[in-house]
Amino acid sequence: MRDRFLSSVATVAITAAAIGAVVAVLGTQTSAQGPAALKTAWGEPDLQGIWTVEYDTPLQRSPRFANQEFFTEEQRAEFDRVRSQNRGRDERGARGSELDVAGAYNDEFGAMKRTGKRTSAVIDPPNGRIPPITPEAQKIAATDRDLRLALMQATQTCKQGLPGCAGGKFDPTPTTRRSEQPARYNTARMNRHDGPEDGALADRCLTIGLPEFGAGNGGGSFRRIVQTPGGIAMYYDVGQGQGWQRSIVMDGSPHLPSQIRQWFGDSRGRWEGNTLVIDVTNFSPKADYRGSRESLHLIERWTRTSHTMLDYVVTIEDASVWTRPWTVTQEFTRQDEQENRIYYEPRCVEGNFGHPAVLRASRLEDQAFAEGRGPDPLTKDNASGGAAFDPLQQ
Repeated sequence: MRDRFLSSVATVAITAAAIGAVVAVLGTQTSAQGPAALKTAWGEPDLQGIWTVEYDTPLQRSPRFANQEFFTEEQRAEFDRVRSQNRGRDERGARGSELDVAGAYNDEFGAMKRTGKRTSAVIDPPNGRIPPITPEAQKIAATDRDLRLALMQATQTCKQGLPGCAGGKFDPTPTTRRSEQPARYNTARMNRHDGPEDGALADRCLTIGLPEFGAGNGGGSFRRIVQTPGGIAMYYDVGQGQGWQRSIVMDGSPHLPSQIRQWFGDSRGRWEGNTLVIDVTNFSPKADYRGSRESLHLIERWTRTSHTMLDYVVTIEDASVWTRPWTVTQEFTRQDEQENRIYYEPRCVEGNFGHPAVLRASRLEDQAFAEGRGPDPLTKDNASGGAAFDPLQQ
């Protein structure tokens, strides 16, 4: 998995690969040409290639760097030193504890990139912080959190005050709310497995979608961009097989009718000089980005700045969730097309096999408890754990 993150990209659809091969023949750029000359054979700015962000940058700026937009070289070196010594997922709890056995993946399954220049990927607001959420969004989040914490209250996680119970308190008596349904479609793991939708999206071989800032083990993801006259396709390699493809409509037509909703939204693009501007709306209410669902609106800007670099800037807005729009930037580096010439169809083998097994095991636990042969399943934490501590993100 580490090698996959560092030097491999998963797949594009067969048709996209075939188109990419044709475009590679038709393209007019050479490595010696500047960004102004990076054009397709039909005269559009050429954004094609396999791209990834090669450095780690915190999404939000830490209060420690409140008035500092960029790290000094000394600060970056110190972060790299401290993070290289971090045991990450190799850190285990006391032998036999839930924390000990919950670490299904050790650090071999992840990777850590060097520290980037910016103290935050958020560039607007200028303080590098995501804007406050609205009172209504706070109310929705509190309702969701209340049910999740109730399902956790009788676990060791709450008893020991671990992060998975943040905001909750320990009660040795399991909650009576096990059968209660969440107020909105569930997208995160709950401490029960009564049905498939109690699992997180990734458990179900789904992905959060857009905006995507580096999901998956090790915080890495890749893009493959393929252009044809009148069309652009972007393949996203994220997580462990939750790869997905989006098509950018470039014919100037309006967005889909409001009643038509899509997991990755409806992307309508246009060129502004050398920049591809994509307006994305019509998200599904079953997708979720930090509490934003069907009202999420993105304005993306993709600009080729050199043969090997691609700038990405996205403005995120949802007046029902945040008090103001906010903007994130990323800098992508082009990857070697020869080393990454084989693309496999995206698979989620672990989820396809693992999730049904989790549901089956939960039914056996329920049966054992009912027959007096085992503990109440609600005294076990099946929801938290797995995330490694990273001082750069604090």
